[in-house]
Amino acid sequence: MTADDTVLVIGAGQAGVQTAEALRTLGFAGGITILGDEVHAPYHRPPLSKAWLAGEMDAAQLTMRSADVLARKNITLRSGVTVSFIDRAAKTVRLADGSSLPYTGLVLATGATPRSLTLPGASAQGVLALRSRDHASGIAEHMAHCLDQQLGVVVIGGGFIGLEVAATARKKGLAVTVLEAAPRLLGRVLAPVLSDWYAALHRSHGVELVFNAQIAALEVDVAGAVSGVRLADGAVISAGLVVVGIGVSANDQLAAAAGLECDRGMVVDACGRSSDESIVAAGDCTARRLTDGSLLRLESVQNATEQGKSAAAALMGQERPFTATPWFWSDQYDKKLQMAGLSMGADSWAVRGDMAGDINVASFSVFHYRQGRLIAADSVNAGKDHLAVRKLLDAQVSPTPAQLADSSCELAALIKK
Repeated sequence: MTADDTVLVIGAGQAGVQTAEALRTLGFAGGITILGDEVHAPYHRPPLSKAWLAGEMDAAQLTMRSADVLARKNITLRSGVTVSFIDRAAKTVRLADGSSLPYTGLVLATGATPRSLTLPGASAQGVLALRSRDHASGIAEHMAHCLDQQLGVVVIGGGFIGLEVAATARKKGLAVTVLEAAPRLLGRVLAPVLSDWYAALHRSHGVELVFNAQIAALEVDVAGAVSGVRLADGAVISAGLVVVGIGVSANDQLAAAAGLECDRGMVVDACGRSSDESIVAAGDCTARRLTDGSLLRLESVQNATEQGKSAAAALMGQERPFTATPWFWSDQYDKKLQMAGLSMGADSWAVRGDMAGDINVASFSVFHYRQGRLIAADSVNAGKDHLAVRKLLDAQVSPTPAQLADSSCELAALIKK
């Protein structure tokens, strides 16, 4: 690509900003414009369910890059702009106001949208999801109202977002009930032993947990506000706020309408390339095609960052596949869960540290094995373990369960071996 070329980035989140900045780092001298549909400058999303929701962070701290900072890198930010169509033949994108912009290279970093409830009462006031800054601000306002009126909070969904919101609400002094349709928390991502531990953690802080929950409807008062959640057995849990955390769907509508390959996300290779050589994608909107033909969807800051770097390199004609070990984290109360690798399909485990002791001072790691090989680890307040296991997985080193369970065994020494 040359200085006469233009790159458009659709999406002003982590992936979009990272791709734009990586292009500059790689020496691209042409025009770069980021198109964001929110009015806010690019901001960090992880704090939304924690520090921002708790009122412990201001707007300046939440902001990732201001328009001025981007401008100093010769990157134009256009906020509050909605893209309605991609014309691949003409290499233009059409905006909602009817205008069009040309591109040489196009980056799709359109993110994801929270799934909605399809139940009676789901559109009532006070039934909210959490994805954006405005969502989080709305939830914070409703929490303040609930605190003032001594109303409870119901969280539908026992995944990371739901549990982080539950923890923040309890820290504010609100009564919280979590309704989970599955028989345990975080069932898609954690081993049963860790699900049980997190259930005990939340119960120790006063959260009511309901598993195998079947919801019939949301109760609505005469003013149109939610007043509770009615279960299939007729029981009603009163609430002045219902937070829906039942997962997200990739925003791949633009890609699909443009004829790009999509399958629960825009399909890309390890370098972020789509089925059109001029178009790349990064972040939560993507589904990465693996070497065995399967698709992998990752929703994390690391994935957005690394895919952004890979996508920028691809536009520059370079190969930079994203191959690093995936990692994630979640903060709940004073406990930091750090995950490395993908534990699906694990058939055995090893525990390092005291998992069965005082939950208030717990520090431990659970290592996951499949057919005798280390594939992932989940660490709670054990950052040193987390950093070491990422290096082990990157190096494809697989210590024995006995080695990892032995707290006197230095993991760094195992990496060197």
